Amino acid sequence: MAVSRPNHQWRIVRETLEQVGARFARLLTSVPPETMATRDWTVAETGAHVASIAWLYTAIVRQDDAPHPMPSLAAPIASTNVDTVADVNDLVLGSYSERDPAELARRLRADIGQILRVTEQLDPATLIPWLGEARVPLAGLLAHLVNEMHLHGWDIARSGHVPWTIPPREAALFFDLFLIGMIREDYGRLMDTGGPRRSGRIAVQFHSRYTAPATLVLRDGRVSVEEPSPRTDVHVAFDPPTLNLMLFGRVSRPKALLTGKIAVWGRRLWLLPPFLREVHLPANRRPRRHYPTAAGETVADA
Repeated sequence: MAVSRPNHQWRIVRETLEQVGARFARLLTSVPPETMATRDWTVAETGAHVASIAWLYTAIVRQDDAPHPMPSLAAPIASTNVDTVADVNDLVLGSYSERDPAELARRLRADIGQILRVTEQLDPATLIPWLGEARVPLAGLLAHLVNEMHLHGWDIARSGHVPWTIPPREAALFFDLFLIGMIREDYGRLMDTGGPRRSGRIAVQFHSRYTAPATLVLRDGRVSVEEPSPRTDVHVAFDPPTLNLMLFGRVSRPKALLTGKIAVWGRRLWLLPPFLREVHLPANRRPRRHYPTAAGETVADA
């Protein structure tokens, strides 16, 4: 049975989603759309990626029998894992053809408004079907969308040499509400990549000023959340913006450690690398220049 998050966290993630959505929309229209936001995606493509996620979320948060907005993608979305999420991103982006920044900004803000209206009276612990048959608490789903705008706003701002901030309290929502919330409930097949699994137990406790202490335990290929205990192998203290940027390939692990934004200690430090090989988020890999649709066709960039 899901346990409701405190009301103040629900209020904070809702307010943060609206505020970051407004900031991202302004940023999206402040940098030329053809500017490369990453090595492979333009500003327009990056904005379309974020807008497509918000559009998809307007449907999956509804508590009725509304049809899936991308019915041909339902099966790929359900069967994906962390190593194939990039393929699903390609499929979704191929089904979302808008590339005009002003229109993307308008749609994004409208879809965020719809998400907030639809979920206003819902329990933040309501479980929402997500990628790889995971079930994410509603509050975590909103935190995930906040993180998408944080990360891709960082990409766009760097390319356009304009300011972009990721406040630690906002960034902490991703770890606390989404990542821990999903693992505590049911992450489905999302982390089951089919690769070799290490036997035994590895316990890593995460600490920050902005989140509750949380211990992730990898045991024979499955991850769970446990209460802190003396059996912790590794401790990780983190700055939430740096952790999120590192997890998604924007900041390297050596840089995060050298700047002091991530610190590690513990009785069995050598277990951290094998832990991270199995407990990881989607790789930051090159997207295609022509996006395939679920029917096997391709849709060129607009």
